[in-house]
Amino acid sequence: MPKPHTDFDWTRSQFHLPDGMIYLDGNSLGPLPVATPARVARAMEPEWRDMLIGGWVKAGWHLAPERLGDRIAAMIGAEPGHVVVGDTLSIKIYQALAAALALRPERRVILSDTGNFPSDLYMAQGLAETLGNGTRLVTVAPEEVEAHISDEVAVLMLTEVDYRTGRRHDMKALTETAHEHGALTIWDLAHSFGALPVDLASCGADFAAGCTYKYINAGPGAPAFIYVAPKHAAQAQTALQGWQGHATPFAFEHDYRPAFEVTRMRVGTPPVLQLAALEAALDVWEQVDFEDLRARSIVLTERFIAGVEARCPQLRLASPRDPEARGSQVSFHFEEGYAAMQALIARGVIGDFRAPDIMRFGFTPLYIGESEVDGAVGILAEIMSGKLWDRAEYKVKAIIT
Repeated sequence: MPKPHTDFDWTRSQFHLPDGMIYLDGNSLGPLPVATPARVARAMEPEWRDMLIGGWVKAGWHLAPERLGDRIAAMIGAEPGHVVVGDTLSIKIYQALAAALALRPERRVILSDTGNFPSDLYMAQGLAETLGNGTRLVTVAPEEVEAHISDEVAVLMLTEVDYRTGRRHDMKALTETAHEHGALTIWDLAHSFGALPVDLASCGADFAAGCTYKYINAGPGAPAFIYVAPKHAAQAQTALQGWQGHATPFAFEHDYRPAFEVTRMRVGTPPVLQLAALEAALDVWEQVDFEDLRARSIVLTERFIAGVEARCPQLRLASPRDPEARGSQVSFHFEEGYAAMQALIARGVIGDFRAPDIMRFGFTPLYIGESEVDGAVGILAEIMSGKLWDRAEYKVKAIIT
């Protein structure tokens, strides 16, 4: 049965947002859901307090990575039983990449793009060095990826939505091209999940991974997830052979035997309190229709672009102009972008900066509407017209930008 039309007034009521703040950084860290403190508190009291170690069974802690994985699977078009939650996104990318390379042992090329998130590229570089068999990472401009998919490529590893510009790859088309050449695909969904509809099964994706602390609002350091397509699940090598991925972890055998299918991608002990926070966030997301979300996102981002371009001629659009070619963020080039962003933050508009000159704004319809868009445009216009960014304190680079 299809979900009813999404009630964005209701979703807005489900988040804590400070008075006077326009929060356009949910693509970096989502705000706190109203229900999360109570859900995390329950994991501590009575679960941890009264059950102690019994909570692993009585409170369902041990099976939470699979249980929450199935809830995420339903939201990203993945088959039940093929998503598991835990660890960080970098670790899940590493696992997916190692498994994919092992499935194509005769090939040595990992193909990615220059706009990919650096941590993904670092994982690929590190794994290639560890293998020491000539495996190498090749990166090309995002628009040139398809032309470089060849019979030499073992794995195509891409982030669907570019973290700097919001540019969106065509997952289905690129996966089909990769498969035509015998290559496997890994999709990083960090800026997709919670921003736009994802349908891994229909796209034929081989592996995917994503985080839950951005659009999903599961909190700082919230765990990542990994997807392994059914056709690979029984053969996928785990690379990181942690005890939670063992077929019988509490038999404490000396030798590793992988668990059944995606469960083998578990590594260490699950973070119970973070999983409780994720559970609370998913309760909200399960009331959201992703097609409604996407339509609303396009309305908001188009409104923001039009407003900024009309009132801030100093800024140059860095994101694709076609809304279908971008995710749920908008980025602008400005040579003093860092200082301008600090001026915005000082006035209650929260975005962020990405080197070398990108001012980045994320739009989450669950708690952002037209009034916030117009308010942000107005404040940005005041800053630009008055050169209010040109102050020494706004130009001092912080550790986190």
